[in-house]
Formats: sequence, C-alpha cells, structure tokens
Amino acid sequence: MNTLKMSAIGLIVLSLAGCANMTARERNTALGAGAGALGGALLTGGSSLGVVGGAAVGGVVGNQIKH
Repeated sequence: MNTLKMSAIGLIVLSLAGCANMTARERNTALGAGAGALGGALLTGGSSLGVVGGAAVGGVVGNQIKH
C-alpha cells in the first residue's frame, strides 16, 4: 500500500478524535467508518472500492452498536 493512502487514512482517523460534541451513536458510526475504511484498504491492497465499501459497512455496524 502506498504511503499517501496510509497517510490519508491516518489523518481521517485522527480527525475523528476531535469530535467532542458528538453523541455516542454518531461517534460509534464515525469510528466504525474509519475502522472499516482501514480494514477495507488492508484487505484489498488499497483499492478505492475496498476503502469505500469498508467505510460503508463499518459505519453501518458502528451505528447499530448500542452504548
């Protein structure tokens, strides 16, 4: 995976940490999307479709987690 894609994913994940005014559900959705994007990128070798698909699935899963 190239360094630019990993850097972009890292910046996205770090930017989500600054969302202090989010509800628990919103936070879970954002974290799920970030984790899904990272997982999708790792599993597909950085494929755009893998990143977007992973983010979508992760966001849905994160949204459904009850805190």
